[in-house]
Order: sequence, then structure tokens, then C-alpha cells
Amino acid sequence: MVEECATTRLRPRDRIAGAARDLFHRHGIRGIGVDAIAEAAGTNKMTLYRHFGSKDDLIIQCLRDVALEAEHWWVELETDHPGDPLAQLHAWIAGCAECVFGDDRGCDLANAAVELAETDHPARRVIEEIKTKQRNRLANLCREAGIAQADLLADTLSLLLEGARVSRQSVGVEGPSAKFVRMCEAIIASFQNPKSAERRREAPAMAAN
Repeated sequence: MVEECATTRLRPRDRIAGAARDLFHRHGIRGIGVDAIAEAAGTNKMTLYRHFGSKDDLIIQCLRDVALEAEHWWVELETDHPGDPLAQLHAWIAGCAECVFGDDRGCDLANAAVELAETDHPARRVIEEIKTKQRNRLANLCREAGIAQADLLADTLSLLLEGARVSRQSVGVEGPSAKFVRMCEAIIASFQNPKSAERRREAPAMAAN
């Protein structure tokens, strides 16, 4: 009852976006129409279209809401570990692990990219923008933590996270995703190891020869 009262106090636009995001997450974007969204939000299609010109506009708003939550999480990492980027990086791993193990539906952004296969779909540009921003922020954190090859580490961790969430969806928590934290910690340690870093620098030169 308390949750219902809180929901009804939200502005119609926020109720619609919240309902849509929940339904998209549970059933997929293609599997949900505006009628179901309006009903879940306790409103009607006319009100929905007054706030969102199209379903695509609503999809984009949901994706931006996901990005906003991620932004708040980054602020929390900095607040919990002020002036300690390495601790923030390890906290990032722990937080990502919670996402992997706590939700078998995977990443809303990645799922949307798979469903919205049309290259000219307006949401795809938004997904790319958000994913790129998140990756760059991770790279900056790695750089601040003193990692020499910060961009390479950020790309490696990003791919591990994407893969872990897909693995969680396909084979469950007992699959490779169960080792997500150990993998990330081992990779960070290898990047911090001067000898490992030297071998990575030498590898392209050896390949060229």
C-alpha cells in the first residue's frame, strides 16, 4: 500500500517512464506495447503520448534514466572512497558483481541494442553515447589509480562485465560469471605488475617483427 501511494504521487511522466522501464526490463522492448505501459502507469494512451511523442521517445527516456542511475553510483563510489581511485576501482568491481549476480535479465542498454537492430534507430545512438561515456569514465579512474595502460584495462574490464552478464543470462550463476570478481582482481593485479606491463608493451613490437 505504501509503495502504491508513493507511485501515485509521482508526476504522470515519471510514472509512465518508471512503468515502461520495469516492463521493458522484464519482458523486452518488443514484447511490450504502449497500452500495457499506460495501464501499468495508471493512465491512458492519450496521456502517454502527451508526454512522449512516440514509443521510441519513451525508450530513449528509459535508457537515459539507466544512465542517470549509473551516474549517481559513480558519485557514491567517490564519496565512499574519497581521494582513493584504486579503492574506487575495486568498489566498482564489487558493485558490478552485485548487478551480475542479482539480476538475470542482464544490462538494459545491451539488451536494447540487441532488440533494436536497425542501425538508424534513434535509441542506438543514445546507447552508444552512454556506453562510451561509462567506458571513458572507467578509463579515467584506471588512469587516476596509476595504471599505465588505463585504456586497455578499462576495455578489458568492460568486456568482462558485458560477458559476465550475458553468461549469467545463458548458463546461470554457476557458470563463468561466478568468477567475475576473481578475474577482474587478477587482471588489475597484472596491470599493476611492472613485468607484466613490460611484456604487454613488447608484444606489439614482436608481432610486427
